[in-house]
Amino acid sequence: MYVQMEHINKTFDGFRASNDVSFGVEKGQLAALLGPSGSGKTTILRMIAGLDKPDSGDIMINDMRVNDLPGSKRGIGFVFQNYALFRYMTVADNIAFGLEVQKRSKKAIRSRVEELLELISMQDLGKRYPHQLSGGQRQRVAFARALAPNPQLLLLDEPFAAIDAKVRRELRTWLKEMISRVGITSLFVTHDQEEAMEVADTIIVTNQGRIEQIGTPDAICLHPETAFVADFIDSARYEAFVALDLSKKAQFL
Repeated sequence: MYVQMEHINKTFDGFRASNDVSFGVEKGQLAALLGPSGSGKTTILRMIAGLDKPDSGDIMINDMRVNDLPGSKRGIGFVFQNYALFRYMTVADNIAFGLEVQKRSKKAIRSRVEELLELISMQDLGKRYPHQLSGGQRQRVAFARALAPNPQLLLLDEPFAAIDAKVRRELRTWLKEMISRVGITSLFVTHDQEEAMEVADTIIVTNQGRIEQIGTPDAICLHPETAFVADFIDSARYEAFVALDLSKKAQFL
């Protein structure tokens, strides 16, 4: 496993946000932390990123324990829910920011920015500012900025939450294709069952600080292991049922 959480516990003011959390994500996978608000999924993401520290347990990235390692040293790219772009920087300058912090050469920065602008299909928009972009375009820039320093792990916190429904569906497909193309291990947080089913290779279902079930979208949908998962996935499960051919529908019965 490239990312491992081993018996993680975290409490905030008496509230158990993580209760003996253990799971792993294989290298190159796109995994979803799926659960309702307050289920502990964002806390898990923040601990992996080094923004919060577990009370107990081990966080492993590429076989190295990183509990005491600063987030800046963990090789992580982070895409925030609200994009967190710098308003007074152009698209190109936003993408270049992490590279400048690393003190890369101007030539290397320019080359990497051009490469990423092409990757996100915004080659002609490098001189624009965030307020001149659509929500979907801003999310693409946030994605490119996170990828710029060549992280080994990409974390995304509700990456589509601030985008309208139509664009959200388009971005889901785009994100899955981009992550597959780049080949980066990725973990994203969502409360949207359909989103997790459509995008993720593996789904980690959270509830009240615990892991309820881990599996592929098909396994979660077809074979929920707990009453909570069966209830929480029900609507997405129905959508999947309608889409299946007759031979596979028998698995539901």
